[in-house]
Amino acid sequence: MERSPQWRDGRFRNPQPLWNDTWGALGSLLGRDGNSTPREPLPVIHPTRGGLETESPGGLQATWLGHSTVYLEVDGTRVLTDPVWGRRASPVGWAGPRRFYAPLIPLEEVPVPQVVAISHDHYDHLDEGTLRRLKDWDTRFVVPLGVGARLVRWGVPEARITELDWWQSKRVGGLEVVLVPARHASGRGLRDKDRTLWGGFAFLGARHRVYFSGDTGMFPGLADIGQRLGPFDLTMIEAGAYNPAWPDWHLGPEQAVAAHGMVRGRVLLPIHWGLFDLAAHGWTEPVERVLAAAGQVGATVALPRPGEGFEPEAPPLQRWWPALPWKTGAEVPIRATLDGRPAAFQGGLP
Repeated sequence: MERSPQWRDGRFRNPQPLWNDTWGALGSLLGRDGNSTPREPLPVIHPTRGGLETESPGGLQATWLGHSTVYLEVDGTRVLTDPVWGRRASPVGWAGPRRFYAPLIPLEEVPVPQVVAISHDHYDHLDEGTLRRLKDWDTRFVVPLGVGARLVRWGVPEARITELDWWQSKRVGGLEVVLVPARHASGRGLRDKDRTLWGGFAFLGARHRVYFSGDTGMFPGLADIGQRLGPFDLTMIEAGAYNPAWPDWHLGPEQAVAAHGMVRGRVLLPIHWGLFDLAAHGWTEPVERVLAAAGQVGATVALPRPGEGFEPEAPPLQRWWPALPWKTGAEVPIRATLDGRPAAFQGGLP
């Protein structure tokens, strides 16, 4: 870890610092949208083991299981990203963000993938209870530097864990798994801030390529990912949980669409929305704003119901969520800073 170019002065660092308006963040909690959580049950789909095991005719299929958990098939190799089956995204079971709906398939029914890819150690991406239940899976756990120690502590055999720095890769069967840069942070307590690395992933198969953002703010390195590893047949990019008071932590909807273009994506699957209440905006606002931004640039957005598998060649395009009031990007803009200064990205590169 200490030999990593990302490690400086006792912890991992972003090339561009994260800017925060502490008072603005606290104030936003007082103005939480009345629709920040669903009021009615969602029209979810419950995938089956047989359905997930069935090989995609086109060689690429994704099943969004909520938030950043996706069951993915890339040219015959199966991947599970950021598996979270826990009831809450929290260090305790009695408080913290609670799921909008129960897990869509029992964990015991999930076909064991060849790869479990974990982007970073925040509670909504790395769930201890889930990992303890996965510890006996005959799979390859691919994680950023430092995260492997947490898995070992929870019972995952060290021999099944691969830790990567940015741009390092691991071949699993016919799939190359590359940890790519992201602009974010890590930590699960008061004393371990940024002591483990964070990142996104590129999954490179014989015929198809998929980009998974993990959590990231906007940064110029997204274009580098596209140039080095793109184009991508499918991008899975976080679009939810944002606020102007902390614009560098997550992309937000408009910058998610911009990031899709920067990495040279063909079909965009918005993730990191629709399962946990992690910000003050309405729960449907991220996808509404993604569609508005995508319409301006002609980007194709896949809109699967939670649990619905699809092939990017025929993405689902129908709205399934209720029509609720939402604030536009013009009303509440999310613009990442550059080097912690007010100068912002405007829809992509500065």
